[in-house]
Amino acid sequence: MTSTAPAPPAAERAAGRAPGRAPGRPTDATPTSLAPTGRGLARRARWYLVFLAVLLVAAVGIAVLNRGHRYPPIDPRSYDADGAHAVVALLEHQGVKVELGTDPAAAANGADTLVLPEPDLLSPAQLRAVAAARHQRLVLIAPGPAALGVLAPGIRAADEAGDAPFAPVRGTQPGCSLPEALRAGSASTGGMLYTSGSRGDGCYQRGHAYPLVRTPSGGGDVIVLGSGRSLRNDELAGDGNASLALGLLGSQPRLTWHLPDYTAPVAEGTPHKSFGDYIPKGWHWALYQLAVAAVLAALWRARRLGPVVSENLPVVVRAAETTEGRARLYRRAKAHGRAAEALRRAAAHRLAPALGVPLQAGAPEPEALCAAVAGRLPERPAADVRALLYGPPPTDDAALLRLADDLDALERQVRNP
Repeated sequence: MTSTAPAPPAAERAAGRAPGRAPGRPTDATPTSLAPTGRGLARRARWYLVFLAVLLVAAVGIAVLNRGHRYPPIDPRSYDADGAHAVVALLEHQGVKVELGTDPAAAANGADTLVLPEPDLLSPAQLRAVAAARHQRLVLIAPGPAALGVLAPGIRAADEAGDAPFAPVRGTQPGCSLPEALRAGSASTGGMLYTSGSRGDGCYQRGHAYPLVRTPSGGGDVIVLGSGRSLRNDELAGDGNASLALGLLGSQPRLTWHLPDYTAPVAEGTPHKSFGDYIPKGWHWALYQLAVAAVLAALWRARRLGPVVSENLPVVVRAAETTEGRARLYRRAKAHGRAAEALRRAAAHRLAPALGVPLQAGAPEPEALCAAVAGRLPERPAADVRALLYGPPPTDDAALLRLADDLDALERQVRNP
């Protein structure tokens, strides 16, 4: 005659511990499902959200603080590398009175020297007012056909004469008779190119055109610069840029530097630039390289991994350990209701065959099962049996343990009335 060891109590199985071990510390009541709740997800992600919020606030703060300190290129107020404050400081050191103006009408009041960085942003009426003011010297930086037609009629853009419209900015010898250019020598010139006309004097020749042209106008002269690169803070110390800038802008005791309105419409007759004009040359080669890289990455990620190969597990996990591990997960998640539901469902499946109650859809009918248990145990009313097998979930570990013990006792009484 052989004897078998009794099965471990369901209470210990539900608590996630081996038979005979001391129960762990009870925990507080929480949800009955292992699925993460919205509150749990928010609690886990709160530090990420805080970090993103701080990063956003910092970015907005930096943008707001720097918004008032950013100026367009060749701006006399800018200390940035592409600004022109250094040349203004040199002019003032030489005794030239420098004034900054934003009103085109004020810029047409006959200042000794007037600098127009973006003359094409002026309207035709404003251009005519500037021409009528008859300045001693008018300096135009990268003017278009509309501004040239009013302020420097004898000069045309190089593309109108069939030459290259632009030239790279680099150090070049003057090759002309303009005194300011001869004193400066080699200077960083380039940008837009112009023809000198019959009365103009072109300097720093590039092909058949020039990035600097001087032409007489009334009682003064007009200086056309294809680029303001030599006036920038970071370029002023190179070659003869400082000498050229002081010579062109400091020939008169008073200078007015017009600050253009970059929101104004471009003057009529000026060619409009498309989006492609702002893309550097050779961009299509970069696009081809990106396409090749994308194809290679797709081929690499789409390679076949071969058929599925079954492998023997290195260890064999006992069913009891799997049960204990799952119970520990229930306990860690404080899923008292989920554990109680599993215990009650297992007890009902074991009681139904012992009482002859048929299973419907894999589970016994509750009323029939409770009636059968009450019939086998007259001292247990059907209401008490229903409360035990289908009652509310327990609220803590102690209630879960009591439920497991009561289910074990009920099974023993049914099998051994």
